[in-house]
Amino acid sequence: MEKIQFDSGMKEYRINGEGVLKFNPGDPNVYARFLEAAQKIRELEQELAEQAKALEGPENGAQVVKLMAQADKQMKEVLGWVFGNGNDFDKILGGVNLLAVAGNGERVVTNLFGALQPILVAGAEACAKEKTAAAVAKANARRAGR
Repeated sequence: MEKIQFDSGMKEYRINGEGVLKFNPGDPNVYARFLEAAQKIRELEQELAEQAKALEGPENGAQVVKLMAQADKQMKEVLGWVFGNGNDFDKILGGVNLLAVAGNGERVVTNLFGALQPILVAGAEACAKEKTAAAVAKANARRAGR
């Protein structure tokens, strides 16, 4: 079997010393899905809050924990959709629930998005600059050809 190798822009990021996240930070599709995922995750958090509120009381603690595990699974599926199914966010995060509260008082998912956002914004900006430069070069070539 013959192989084809080319630069797809894929990069690897070790997350908190645990797993490795692989994606192309300059891929505008990843950036668009990332922005959409932020809204999907907010909706999942709101849904969880409403369901948990209906289960207030110590006697329902196990049910709330079960809801949090289900929401975590759904959020990790959303992240898999954003970055590619080859990224197992349960392994990448060492099994940590995205809804867990971190040492800084924020949810783990909030911290993860905060860490990824600058990488994705820089990638989107680099892609946009490259597209703009190509368009300018093409326009200049047309003008020069007149």
